[in-house]
Amino acid sequence: MKHLLEVVNLQTAFQSEKSEIIAVDEISFTLNAGETLGIVGESGCGKSITSLSIIGLLGKKGRVKKGNIYFDNEDLAQTSESDFRKIRGNQISMIFQEPMTSLNPVFTIGNQMIEGIKLHMKLSTKEARSYAIEMLEKVRIPRAEEVMKEYPHVLSGGMRQRVVIAMALACKPKLLIADEPTTALDVTIQAQILELMRNLKEESETAIMFITHDLGVIAEMADKVIVMYAGQIVEEADVFTLFKNPKHPYTQGLMASIPHIEYEEEERLSSIPGTVPTPQNMPKGCRFHTRCPYVTEQCKQERPDLFQINDTHKSRCWLVKTEKHNKE
Repeated sequence: MKHLLEVVNLQTAFQSEKSEIIAVDEISFTLNAGETLGIVGESGCGKSITSLSIIGLLGKKGRVKKGNIYFDNEDLAQTSESDFRKIRGNQISMIFQEPMTSLNPVFTIGNQMIEGIKLHMKLSTKEARSYAIEMLEKVRIPRAEEVMKEYPHVLSGGMRQRVVIAMALACKPKLLIADEPTTALDVTIQAQILELMRNLKEESETAIMFITHDLGVIAEMADKVIVMYAGQIVEEADVFTLFKNPKHPYTQGLMASIPHIEYEEEERLSSIPGTVPTPQNMPKGCRFHTRCPYVTEQCKQERPDLFQINDTHKSRCWLVKTEKHNKE
């Protein structure tokens, strides 16, 4: 099966005043049409930088230093900005974490939607307006015609996020990147947004890259998951395997920190000690060893590879290699 998206040894760097900082360090993964890939990890692990690398929005100080991003047989890492404008918003769309940063406060919803639709779909203003209203209705926005005349600040957070989703899906993209799309929303609206995205994916075979720190959302939405830590992928598996049998100590720590309904009131939630290292001060060896309960001398000195456990499961941990060797 040909992959819609194939990221190969992606390394993304940012130039600071003193030095170059590696934010994403040689990550690889694939995504097929109609599939949802969940990317999970703490803040600062490189989730959002990975998505911005794919969509070409790293800014003046960021660049893809190494690797390839193949999308529909085209290497986005080598694509010019003018060519990227034709792909971005058309074949690849992105839903950002905070809808107010995605919507221009001085233009009406209608103006913003019509502009993008006319640009990518070559429709007249009248056709674009009708299509924009249709998209707003598709994401279950009531009074769609009236909403077209309103400014973003008039709408609630949930409604603004629906508008952003309608804009992202208007051109029927092959790939939708959703960066923490439900973080600022209450649980009722969150459930509606997730259901909406799931339905739209089934209708149009759109592939979704879902970035979040919420493992509950991952369990509900993803087909396969990659866990990131300090700019690297530390575990990769299908969603059932990851929740049933997490192998990396970091993934195990994330799973243990999920509150369960049977917890006693006095019971403290589990947490991972320490903090994520900064890109300027990455530890030698395994990047998680300063926080790991199973750390060995080898972990402190040698950087582990992403070891293959089976066809769908990989983990970046020396324990996994030792366990596999003992079995053999």
